[in-house]
Amino acid sequence: MGEWLDHSVVVDVDVPIETAWDLWSDLEQMPRWMKWIDGVTISADDPEISEWKLASRGFEFTWRSKITSLVPHQIIQWEAIDGLPNRGAIRFYGKDDRSTVKLTVSYAVPAIIKWMDGLFLGRLVEATLQDDLNRFRDYAVAAKQPPTA
Repeated sequence: MGEWLDHSVVVDVDVPIETAWDLWSDLEQMPRWMKWIDGVTISADDPEISEWKLASRGFEFTWRSKITSLVPHQIIQWEAIDGLPNRGAIRFYGKDDRSTVKLTVSYAVPAIIKWMDGLFLGRLVEATLQDDLNRFRDYAVAAKQPPTA
């Protein structure tokens, strides 16, 4: 592959860091707020390995990832071990009953795509990731609400 592209987005969430962490660390729930993620399956043999499927506009990519660093309530870091080359981290910052969640995603692309990144690809990816974090914020706030009788 050619070069790595990096994208970071941040969202503030009106839930305690424990709630944000609990929701995000349940990787199989990720398709609920991540538009392009069609499915995540945790390996039965190794809970640090997960299988991912990304689907958008007729394109489909799959990969397996390994968690490379996990510090509860602080960071989940990963790297693809096969399939679509990617790596990244989700970081959690808490203050009072609020959280800040920062997602950084990197992926390898051919050099010609790197050139396109400056034109539109980077803006599309960052806008999609920001929308995903905004959906996560809304999902987390709804999950925190007590059930109505």
